[in-house]
Amino acid sequence: MAPGASFEALVCAAMTHPTETLVVDLDGTLTPADTLMEAVVRLVKQSPFQLVQLVLQLLMGKAAFKRYVAANSALSPETLPYREELLDYLRRQKRQGRRLILATASHKTVADSVARHLGIFDDVLATDTTNLKGKNKLKAIRQVTDRDFAYAGDSAADMPIWAATKAAVLVDTSAATTKAVRQTKPIEAEFPKDPVSLGTWAKTLRIHQWSKNLLIFVPLLTAFSFLDVGKLIDSVVAFVAFSLTASATYIVNDLWDLDSDRNHPRKKLRPIASARISIVAASAAAAACLAAGFALAWMLSAQFFMMLVLYSAFTSVYTWVLKRYVLIDVIALSLLFTIRIIAGSVAIDVATSTWLLAFSMFLFLSLSIVKRCSELVSLDKSGGSVASGRDYHVSDLKILWPLGTASAISAVVVFCLFISSPDSIARYASPVALWLVALGLVYWLSRLWIKTARGEMHDDPVVYAIKDAASWIVILFMVATMIVAYYVELSSIS
Repeated sequence: MAPGASFEALVCAAMTHPTETLVVDLDGTLTPADTLMEAVVRLVKQSPFQLVQLVLQLLMGKAAFKRYVAANSALSPETLPYREELLDYLRRQKRQGRRLILATASHKTVADSVARHLGIFDDVLATDTTNLKGKNKLKAIRQVTDRDFAYAGDSAADMPIWAATKAAVLVDTSAATTKAVRQTKPIEAEFPKDPVSLGTWAKTLRIHQWSKNLLIFVPLLTAFSFLDVGKLIDSVVAFVAFSLTASATYIVNDLWDLDSDRNHPRKKLRPIASARISIVAASAAAAACLAAGFALAWMLSAQFFMMLVLYSAFTSVYTWVLKRYVLIDVIALSLLFTIRIIAGSVAIDVATSTWLLAFSMFLFLSLSIVKRCSELVSLDKSGGSVASGRDYHVSDLKILWPLGTASAISAVVVFCLFISSPDSIARYASPVALWLVALGLVYWLSRLWIKTARGEMHDDPVVYAIKDAASWIVILFMVATMIVAYYVELSSIS
């Protein structure tokens, strides 16, 4: 069951003498994860060309396919998510002298590594030359025990085994499977299915990260076209298209970072890392979001569609390659933020000023470095020294601090130069009022860096800003001041 989920083991009162042997399935039962699919993801991560080899191996049969995947992809049983309630139950059974057998359709090397890590199983039955599923699994079980046994499983594929058991342990089974087993077998224990909530899907799609796509509306604001209904609608459509596409890329990123996320104190609780959302379901959701996002973009304009394709391609390159290199990753992140602003300009067909581009590059470079520094500060507090899946060391903080704060000041300097530029003097009724915006920027950016130094920063500064009341106040103040400076002539200030 998913971490943090409610649980109640239901023990059958009539079962006073359980069977001597309890056979336990692995994928979907002992762990909510699909170890085969995770291994396939690791192989593709190593090289996309592995897809061709995987197809060829699958044509040779499931056993050969699993053998190839297991031989070329290492499993980390230490970080694999387990159903802790079931694991506690099995440990109690072991202490009472019960024989435990791990029986799985996963490859033998996978099953053996899990069994060694847990240290509670007396025997391991797994796929080697024969795919150990359904009747094949039952046959293998009969070869190691001629006595009555109980079986812990999770799916309808286990029905042939339950039919031959003395008792059943139901783990995360569907209503139909639960009903079918109950009609024929006594239930020794039940670990009820924990349905995937809308909140879990919201975390998977990173709905809260959609706030980053509000940058789409920046050109609408800086061009002061927010009263143009047509442009406003176009910006909304662009926002939705970018958000859906971003959700698809977040899912791909989570699949790509599966192992490193499981080594992270907070990210290991993400729905995909904790296996609350399966790899298959997550992949289907990513495909649906990507298709919907591209369809909306094409409806808006061919130019905006190309911007979204560029964003998707660059995000993929970042996920697969750039994020592994020190400093290159934060530069890439700042470019991804800036691409959103350019896309917003394309959506409403207005020019993007060089002032805005220069300001956004320095601003988002600073925020990207905040993100890395906050992760390193947390790592340092936990006693670590090297970031998992990143080319960063805690010792890099002495370089990142000045680089990040210098980028923040550079953004402010660019804005200050913009205030005195001929463009501002010509466009704004009271450009001098923009100095209040500059002060707001100094305060807000300095505060983010102080919070980072104190270890109070979320590892994503955008998420922090969304939840931070002071950030909301400062940002709304700056936006309101810009609007006043554009429309209102403050004759008393000159």
